[in-house]
Amino acid sequence: MSNRFVVSLTCAKEDTDKATVAFVVANAALGSSQDTVVFLSTEAVRLAEKGYADDIAEEGFARLADLMSSFAEAGGEIYVCAPCMKKRGLDEAELVAGAKVVGGAKLVEFMAGGCPSVSY
Repeated sequence: MSNRFVVSLTCAKEDTDKATVAFVVANAALGSSQDTVVFLSTEAVRLAEKGYADDIAEEGFARLADLMSSFAEAGGEIYVCAPCMKKRGLDEAELVAGAKVVGGAKLVEFMAGGCPSVSY
């Protein structure tokens, strides 16, 4: 059985509930001893920008910026889709802790041996 887990996220401020829940699940997976990656694609790449998530706070949940920081501090990796980032003109030098700009091949490599995943 794989000890890897992927959370794929495609939204940011247009659906803050999904964005928040994605990082709640990612933290839970990491807390369950899963080597966990959050893959940000399309609009979700904006979450990787320093300061972008600071004002996102869904009722009943920790602030999204805090969830993201906790995830990175616990060893989780945030894969940021390189083409999606480029399309939006984002600066790699301005990413949050734990974020790494990658192509699709890096995600495929991580999941290749079999890996559960959820998408938001």
